[in-house]
Amino acid sequence: MKAQGPIFEHTLSLIVDNEPGVLARVIGLFAGRGYNIESLTVAPVAGDNTRSRITLVTQGTAMVIEQIKAQLDQLVPIHKVADLTVAGDFVSRELALVKVKGVGEHRVEALRLADTFRARAVDATRDSFIFELTGSANKLNAFVDLMKGLGLVELARTGAAALSRGPDTI
Repeated sequence: MKAQGPIFEHTLSLIVDNEPGVLARVIGLFAGRGYNIESLTVAPVAGDNTRSRITLVTQGTAMVIEQIKAQLDQLVPIHKVADLTVAGDFVSRELALVKVKGVGEHRVEALRLADTFRARAVDATRDSFIFELTGSANKLNAFVDLMKGLGLVELARTGAAALSRGPDTI
């Protein structure tokens, strides 16, 4: 079946009960309907560890995104669903650990690029570095693409963590 309209990326933020099985239910909803999750992060947000925030990035037409939000709203352990993409301005960041091997000029160039991207060397050996980098997905993608030519060995990334700008909360 062909998509009805343009496909856009959406960042959804969910407040859920912090208990076993909640994440599995959310993921099951996506898997059962054939929706893809591009990025996913989960962490407790209440001081007493009773609530967690799930931030997920998905893609779909406006109709599909509305279906996803409506279906998420029906899951019992979910207290709030917010589509940050349509709610207004929001800040989204990811973390990446990037291992780069390099000696000689490649080593110097990797350090120069890391400085340009404000990446921090968190580990160094004679023939490799591990850089820590935070920022938008586009920034991380650009850094990783440049490191591929310099000896990218391994990559670990978190999903997006996002909050809406201004005084409002979800």
